Amino acid sequence: MADVLVIGEAAEGKLKKTTHSAVTFAQKAAAALGGSYTILLVGDALQAAADEASHLGAAKVLVADDASLNHYLAERYAPTVADTGKAFAVVVGTASAFGKDLLPRVAARLGAGYVGDISELHTDGAKLTYKRPMFAGNAFGLCTISTPIQVVSVRQSAFTPAEPGAGRSPVEKIAVSAPEAAAAGIEFVSFDQVKNERPELTEAKVVVSGGRALKERFKEVLDPLADTLGAAMGASRAACDAGYAASDLQVGQTGKVVAPQLYFAVGISGAIQHLAGMKGSKVIVAINKDGEAPIFQVADYGLVADLFVAVPELVKAIQAAKA
Repeated sequence: MADVLVIGEAAEGKLKKTTHSAVTFAQKAAAALGGSYTILLVGDALQAAADEASHLGAAKVLVADDASLNHYLAERYAPTVADTGKAFAVVVGTASAFGKDLLPRVAARLGAGYVGDISELHTDGAKLTYKRPMFAGNAFGLCTISTPIQVVSVRQSAFTPAEPGAGRSPVEKIAVSAPEAAAAGIEFVSFDQVKNERPELTEAKVVVSGGRALKERFKEVLDPLADTLGAAMGASRAACDAGYAASDLQVGQTGKVVAPQLYFAVGISGAIQHLAGMKGSKVIVAINKDGEAPIFQVADYGLVADLFVAVPELVKAIQAAKA
C-alpha cells in the first residue's frame, strides 16, 4: 500500500483550479497503489484555499502556512514539499508555470525520477505507466519510473477537474522546512501580474481566440464575442508575434494549454503548435475563410466565411437568443 501527495496551487489565498486536475490523477493512482491521497498547500494566508481543498476527497490536507512564503520562490517552497514528500510513493502537481518550476527541484532533493506534462496514467496492478506528448503532440511516449518515490506533473487539459464533495477532510498544519542555502541570495522583487475583468485563460469555461488574420482589428472583432459569452481571450502565436495581441494571451505549445468547454478559433489556420495547446477543448468552433485550413480537422463545428462579417453576425444572433 502506498500513498500519493498532491501539491496544491494557491493564488491570493484561493485554491487554483489546476489543483483539481492533479487530484483526478491522484484518485486513480492511489486506487492502483491501494492507498490514499493527501493535498499539501504551501504559502501564506491559506485558510480559504485549505477549506476548498478539504472538499476534494483527500485523506487529509496539510498546510504549511507562513508569512515568509507570501511570495512564491522555488528555493523557499521546495524544502517543505520535499520533506513532506518523503513519506509518499508519488508526488504530483499540475504542469502549470508553478508546477514546472517547483517539481523538478523537489525531485532532485528526493533523488526521485521525474516525468513532466503527462496526459494519461495507465495502471497494471501497482505499476504506473505515464503517457506524455512529444514533438508538439505529434507523438507520445510511455514512461515508467524506477525510483522509490516518483514525481510527476500532469497536463491540466488532459485530466477532468475533480468536483468538490459535501464531505470535509481534516486539515493539519505542518512546520515549514528551512530554505536551502541558495535562497539566502535570492530576493523577491515584484510580480507584474496582468489583470482584467475576463476569466483567467487557463481556467475559463469558454475561450475566444484569434489569429493573425484579424490584424489591427483583433480587439474590435473579438471583444464583443468574448463579452457576450463571458469568455477569456486567447490568441495564436502569430497574432502575438505580430503585436495584435498581448503575449500573455498566447495559446499553444510555447504558450498556455487550455481545455475549456467551448473554444472559438477565429482566423486561426491551425498550426500544430497551436493545436497542441487547445485540442483538448470539449467543443471547438472554427471560423476561417480557407476551407482547407488544418483547424477544421479538429473542429466540431466549422464555418468557412469572412470572419469580419461572420463574427459580428454571430454576436447579434447570440445576443438575440439570450434576450
